Amino acid sequence: MELLEVQSLSLRFGGIVALADLNIKVREGGLHAVIGPNGAGKTSLFNCLSGVYRPTTGNIFLKDREITGMKPHQISRLGIARTFQNIELFANMTVMDNLLLGRHVHMKTGPFSGALFYGRALTEEVHCRLKVEEIIDFLEIEKVRKKPVGSLPYGIQKRVELGRALAMQPNILLLDEPVAGMNVEETEDMARFILDINEELGVTIIMVEHDMGVVMDIAEIVTVLDFGAKIAEGSPQEIQANNRVIEAYLGQE
Repeated sequence: MELLEVQSLSLRFGGIVALADLNIKVREGGLHAVIGPNGAGKTSLFNCLSGVYRPTTGNIFLKDREITGMKPHQISRLGIARTFQNIELFANMTVMDNLLLGRHVHMKTGPFSGALFYGRALTEEVHCRLKVEEIIDFLEIEKVRKKPVGSLPYGIQKRVELGRALAMQPNILLLDEPVAGMNVEETEDMARFILDINEELGVTIIMVEHDMGVVMDIAEIVTVLDFGAKIAEGSPQEIQANNRVIEAYLGQE
């Protein structure tokens, strides 16, 4: 069953075509990778899915509900969370506080009861902290839970950003280059966490990534973009043997 469907999606900035008549289906519980050369439109696709950009034409459906043109906070409340290519954490705040920010979509308490910190507000706070503690254990970051994020190594910061997205309890997780800039050990750890999130937590994952080793190892379906258009889609083995994909990455002789 498709959880997310992109139909004839196009995005233009003046004369620049970022996405061109794009069609993608992502099955529920799947691990779907989107790859392509720099400037192929991968992040633009994520920005449309998360509500940062409004597509020029086309439609986006979450199950049977159209989400095209919704605002980011509306889409996040429907269960779509994302990480970013460049780390977007609050460097002076602790790991715990950064993760708690991911719980904002589940906070229903108003400012008055929140200020009193009693009754529903207290119950809500305790519940959110318990969820965050589960994520800390899951991502193996117990030792740094009280440290400011800015003092942590790059690889751990990427893990914290993943945790903040998980704190939203998403149905779909959009990962924008989750292993970019990591060394081999950090990359292997992140790939393991991504698989665990998909298999153990049952979260559908759409991943943009340049590390072809990671993509070919963990993705079920790979969609290839070039100049905003889909040029191939299939299993990692099919993509590796596709001449159009090889040409897009390596060029013609």
